[in-house]
Amino acid sequence: MNHVLDRPIWSALKTTHAALAEGNSYARRYPPSIVPFAASADDSPESLDALEKLPSAEESMFLVEAGPIAIPAGLAVVMEAPVTQMVAERPHERISDSRIEPLTEADAADMLDLASLTRPGPFTLRAQSLGSFWGIRHEGRLVAMAGQRMRQTGFIELSGLCTHPEFQGRGLGTLLFRFVAGEIASSGDTAYLHVYAGNTSAISLYKAQGFTLRSEMNMRVVKRRA
Repeated sequence: MNHVLDRPIWSALKTTHAALAEGNSYARRYPPSIVPFAASADDSPESLDALEKLPSAEESMFLVEAGPIAIPAGLAVVMEAPVTQMVAERPHERISDSRIEPLTEADAADMLDLASLTRPGPFTLRAQSLGSFWGIRHEGRLVAMAGQRMRQTGFIELSGLCTHPEFQGRGLGTLLFRFVAGEIASSGDTAYLHVYAGNTSAISLYKAQGFTLRSEMNMRVVKRRA
């Protein structure tokens, strides 16, 4: 039996994030204004046909699965990369720090600016629709942040972790990582994350913070064929 995180996007859109889902019982996606993630229920012709119909002519969709990702004939792969999925080995303690503040819709533009600069992964002005985010400001400028993204029954993805280049090396990313992991654990859920397989420095950091490899994943970005 497959693990719920083997097809994390489908699992999230079928359960905890079902209210956000666009599509049907064969293929679903998040609203692209929130995050460009999509998935088919399986590799059947009906599911692949439904997946093909989800994007408009100009939209891209990110697909992430543990196994090979089947692509319908009407979609073209524009990028692909191996991804490592990691899970917290144990519940993290909840911590506090006066520098950390909850981020709100009023911070959305600053969050997008920081994400655009550091490129932690797909990020939009509506990222907070998926879960809570926290950040650290210096003289009014947002210099580090992290938050929650996909949710499945019993699991919450730690995501959006990034630090402004001028403030890296000060432990802000590690602090926010520990903080968000603690917030997830306090809700009774298990924290997990995705990182590009080639980002060995980040993987080493996450291992040092008590996360372990759960599965190697595949990621494909697709668009409609012209």
